[in-house]
Amino acid sequence: MSWSTKLENTRQGLRNLNKSIPDTAQAFGALGKSVKQGGVLEYKHKEFVALGIAVAVRCDDCIGLHVEALIKAGASREEVSDVLAMSIQMGGGPAMMYAAKALTCYDELTAA
Repeated sequence: MSWSTKLENTRQGLRNLNKSIPDTAQAFGALGKSVKQGGVLEYKHKEFVALGIAVAVRCDDCIGLHVEALIKAGASREEVSDVLAMSIQMGGGPAMMYAAKALTCYDELTAA
């Protein structure tokens, strides 16, 4: 399955969940907005952190969403790769497998 298709499926699943738990979804959305807009780190750097965590906890859907956000924020392949290297250092072999998925995602989404 392509990363574009995976992202659409992820968004559809989230829309479905949000309809079932609107109060929780709204609160989670407000949290996301707050942490992305506040603080001293630039948005792109916060997305780098999120990608590192997504790789470390092995969340395909999270990887897709955060790689897409990083592309929109202007992250280069080299920057993403550097974050992935740190993720591997912290997460070992399993993180290496998910880092490879993240780089494939970046390459596919930037080629489109």
